[in-house]
Amino acid sequence: MAKRRVPPPALAPASGLTSNPFAALADRRDVAPEGEAPAVPEAAAQPVAPRGPARAIVRYERAGRGGKEATVVERLGLSTADAQTWCRELKRQLGCGGGVEGEDLVFAGDQRTRLARLLDARGVARITVS
Repeated sequence: MAKRRVPPPALAPASGLTSNPFAALADRRDVAPEGEAPAVPEAAAQPVAPRGPARAIVRYERAGRGGKEATVVERLGLSTADAQTWCRELKRQLGCGGGVEGEDLVFAGDQRTRLARLLDARGVARITVS
């Protein structure tokens, strides 16, 4: 048995309640505060291109991984904490698993083309895909 929907009671304009919560502010629309407009900082005015490592080598491998496909990113030259952060964010963007092995980032599956685009967006200057 379906329940019957009851429409909400209409708000009467005479009661002072309206469906627009900003109706009382309409008369203050043209009033502006005194003073100057806030200055825009110069750093926020000009977007800065992200700078990443100078180079990266992206390669595909299956040997030594029990037949599983893996994409390895080498020679990024990141610190351990930065490598963990990059790996976590790239895994999220790729939608795959992975981890950090020594200085290399390892991702599950063949992600060479997608990784090259993501590394380029992160500011890596030279990307070699093999």
